[in-house]
Amino acid sequence: MRAKRAFGEAVIRIGGAATIPAVLRDHGVDPAELLAEVGLSPSLFDDSDNMIPFVSLGRLVARCVARTGCSHFGLLVGQRGGPASLGLVGFLVQHSPDVATALRTLVRYLHHHDRGAVPTLVVNGNSALFGYAIYQPAVEAAEQIADGAIAVAFNIMRRLCGPRWQASEVLLAHREPPDIGPFRRFFQSPLRFDAEQNALLFPADWLTRPLATADPELRRLLQKQIDELEARTAGDFAHQVQRVLRTALLTHGAAAGQIAALFSMHVRTLNRHLRACGTTFQKLSDEVRFEIARQMLDDSTMSLSEIAAALAYADASAFSRAFSRWSGVTPRCWRVARSSSPGCES
Repeated sequence: MRAKRAFGEAVIRIGGAATIPAVLRDHGVDPAELLAEVGLSPSLFDDSDNMIPFVSLGRLVARCVARTGCSHFGLLVGQRGGPASLGLVGFLVQHSPDVATALRTLVRYLHHHDRGAVPTLVVNGNSALFGYAIYQPAVEAAEQIADGAIAVAFNIMRRLCGPRWQASEVLLAHREPPDIGPFRRFFQSPLRFDAEQNALLFPADWLTRPLATADPELRRLLQKQIDELEARTAGDFAHQVQRVLRTALLTHGAAAGQIAALFSMHVRTLNRHLRACGTTFQKLSDEVRFEIARQMLDDSTMSLSEIAAALAYADASAFSRAFSRWSGVTPRCWRVARSSSPGCES
């Protein structure tokens, strides 16, 4: 079967994975030996600002799970993280005036820390959903990385809101593991596996909470540094659109006009910029839909009808036709092949 490659190769700061060596040692595994097995130097972890390809991180985490025999390795890594794991972006988040601004700041600027995934913040009535979605294709142990990211998000919420904050529900977009005890003990919240996305659901009232320790002057200086980073990466327009699409598809707001409006431009201008980057809106949209679909097929037990609804298709047949066009096989055959199960029905 054919697999298409998304636009560009994503990288991620090592800060979010900085505790991997410590978790390995806790399980009696020599970090230097394991890193050598995947072609990485132990010095990579000497500086939290070092960058690693997202696919290399996935390969490393997959090997960590295999060597330790720990099926919740990603959770253990993530639960030791927090705002400081995100470097400059994390400091800017902590010095926001309120929780809503803090989370929107994280959504707006996380690409300076993590270019393989996108955070989301959706407010619907009295509920807020703070999520994390991987869009870099062909990433091993994606569910482990997502578990770690949601654990970091949980710690960020606790840091911003205080120990009284609690998630109404923790959504995890993969199959329920054999042992959910570690998840229950850490999150101490209702868990939902096989969800459409990885996210924390909580009462929207928390978004108005002011951050008493925020320093406006320090935030101004941090914002200046972020603005300089933004200016240096302004040419990567197609990648920015791809990130926005990943979020928009999960909230059913991914029409070209809607995406163009988010960039404060007419749809013709959006298309012109994308042509200059050697791509089109439809191509990016198909690549992102394909990646989300693959992740849902590989990591969850969601039905084809549920996946079709999540991706805003009219029905499972329409989704199956699109997936077959992208991959050369039906989604049912893709899932069977990936699970190494016998038989395949079109």
